[in-house]
Amino acid sequence: MSSNSVRYLNRTLLLACTPFLGMLVWLLFSDVAVVMGEGAFPKLESSATEEQAPKPASKAAEGLSKAQETASETSQSIKKQIKLYNQTNEEMKQIVNKATTQAKRPFEIYDRIITSKLGSPSGTIDTSKLRAQLFYIQADYFNAYALKLKLKTGDAMQMALGGDRYGGAETTLEAVKRTGAFAGVNAGGFADGGGKRYPLSTTILDGEYVDGFEPSYSDLFFVGLNESNKLVGGKFTNRQELDNKNVKFGASFVPVLLKNGMSTTIPPKWQSSPARAPRTVIANYKDDQLLVLVVDGRNEGGSSGATLAELQILLQRYGAVDGYNLDGGGSSSLVWNGRIINKPSDGQLRKLPTNFLFFK
Repeated sequence: MSSNSVRYLNRTLLLACTPFLGMLVWLLFSDVAVVMGEGAFPKLESSATEEQAPKPASKAAEGLSKAQETASETSQSIKKQIKLYNQTNEEMKQIVNKATTQAKRPFEIYDRIITSKLGSPSGTIDTSKLRAQLFYIQADYFNAYALKLKLKTGDAMQMALGGDRYGGAETTLEAVKRTGAFAGVNAGGFADGGGKRYPLSTTILDGEYVDGFEPSYSDLFFVGLNESNKLVGGKFTNRQELDNKNVKFGASFVPVLLKNGMSTTIPPKWQSSPARAPRTVIANYKDDQLLVLVVDGRNEGGSSGATLAELQILLQRYGAVDGYNLDGGGSSSLVWNGRIINKPSDGQLRKLPTNFLFFK
């Protein structure tokens, strides 16, 4: 393209742009304002806005009302639950009481049976520690006394050494008064020596051997109470046998009268020496209640009192399981409520090295 042609084109373009340049200069130096009409904006209705906008106070009141309603419903639910719990608890108590009553019923029936065989009690003491019933027995050849005992605590029955010392002696009444017991009977046999009176053979007090263990010999046996308030008795050839019984206390004498409800063979010596005499016997029942028999006799000459065979018959008649003959003759003694119940054959109570005592 020639230079003339170029100049011609430039002039043409300049003339074409002149109107636009002028308008731009005018806009820059003039005060122009752009105003939009009301139609450019959406129209708001004030009444609708006020109704739709939530008020803070109204919202809080609504929330409080709902909270109160929820609390009321929760309270009603809790009350229903408590009522249901109390009702269920009461029903469970009734079930337990009924079950307990039914469970006790066989024992109560058994107790009534064995008690009826003894007759009507002339005295009863029933405390949290024990229940003791005293009976009078009239047989063809002797008068006797029965003490039926249900031990409820571990300290309801204890054994005491005479004067609380080895080699000492005291009457059953003295032992009862000294210890605060309400009843007592004589316990094991004894041997005298050096002006003192010692328990015969194996004797245990407070779980300890008083003078060591002595294996059973001849017709001797040991009888006492274990940690479960159960009567433990028989012949023991070694200490371990007796240790395994967990004995709290006990004494020794002769002979065994009853085992598992069956009469044992009475050694010939004890069938006739003496034939009849004052006697003291301790036995147990199937429910672990104890039975103590004390028989009166005028003396130890064999003309009055009971034979051991007669006592076996009585024990079986009364429903006893195991029975053991304790020291008898002038040693037989029964104290009840601080009073001597039997008639000691010596005319007075004999001083003894061991006594079984009962506490209320």
